[in-house]
Amino acid sequence: MRINLASVLVDDQEKALRFYTEVLGFVRKHDVPMGGDRWLTVVSPQDPDGTELVLEPSGHPAAKPFKDALVADGIPFTSFAVDDVRIEYERMRGLGVRFTQEPVDMGPVTTAVLDDTCGNLIQIAHQAG
Repeated sequence: MRINLASVLVDDQEKALRFYTEVLGFVRKHDVPMGGDRWLTVVSPQDPDGTELVLEPSGHPAAKPFKDALVADGIPFTSFAVDDVRIEYERMRGLGVRFTQEPVDMGPVTTAVLDDTCGNLIQIAHQAG
């Protein structure tokens, strides 16, 4: 068994697509109209046949209170691996990304937390070793 899809709930799929591709560096894999929403996925350019991230519309009534509670408590919805948290932090800050947590060393792991502009906090992390 392996992970094929993971989702992040977004309040605006078009805005999310721009952020996740132009800022985070993912590439669009699928973009299929489905009524008012789309089946919209992105992948890492280093692994185009790997796990797809679904930019899932957050229209369900439970989505907003769930997302708001996570943000209010400073809890990231998901985490992405990077080669160097500090370099990515500086690169994204230069693009205007708002971070709620600057890079922090936690033993063998360094993390930072950013606002994805679509209602989520996202952690970036690098594990040494």
